[in-house]
Amino acid sequence: MQTTFVLVHSPSVGPSTWRPVAAHLLAAGHRVHVPSLLHIGTGEPPFWPRVAGAVRDDVRHVRADSPLVLVVHSNAGLFLPVIRAALDRPVAGSVFVDAALPARAGATPVAAPELLDLLRPRAVDGRLPRWTDWWEEADVAPMFTDPVMRKTVVEEQPTLPLSYYEQHIPVPAGWDDHPCSYLLFGPPYDDLATEARARGWRVAHLPGAHLHQIVDPAGTARRLVELAAVA
Repeated sequence: MQTTFVLVHSPSVGPSTWRPVAAHLLAAGHRVHVPSLLHIGTGEPPFWPRVAGAVRDDVRHVRADSPLVLVVHSNAGLFLPVIRAALDRPVAGSVFVDAALPARAGATPVAAPELLDLLRPRAVDGRLPRWTDWWEEADVAPMFTDPVMRKTVVEEQPTLPLSYYEQHIPVPAGWDDHPCSYLLFGPPYDDLATEARARGWRVAHLPGAHLHQIVDPAGTARRLVELAAVA
């Protein structure tokens, strides 16, 4: 049976961050879906009900005999419980890629208090700059090796409202009723990889910056296949 990988991008960026990996998975004979969380519905912000609904609608017609593997990057990790709860079919496995982890129980805040303290002064009329504009060039440049890909990713980014980062995402009971694993690129997500290991998940390491999937899509695809096979 062909596995269907569902590659979910962080709402802070866009689906182009997964498309190079999707191409490698397709070439290896897998089915792939890359749901877009940009401009959900009528341009409303990606609050958690809309994110869950967008992924559910995207995979609605996936064949029932194709094992479904959810793959979430960065901030999208917080949405995996509500995505899982929205699906009307089993999930064979989930892979968190350099991703934030949902709380073990209770609602998960999208942003920690210290990040909100950083973001609030940057909001203009309640809306924030694009994610890559939050940081210095010295922090952004290492994430990109291809100027064309950088232009694509940067221009695709939404300008999210501050309220997106102020939301709390519920954690439905039983969301992790399937094998979960973690693919670490590097700091500052190493502590989250340690937490994933403490939860009993398998953890793999592919050294790189936070958007390493666009730098090494072939290596990332191989790791996803390995982790999905374990699941």
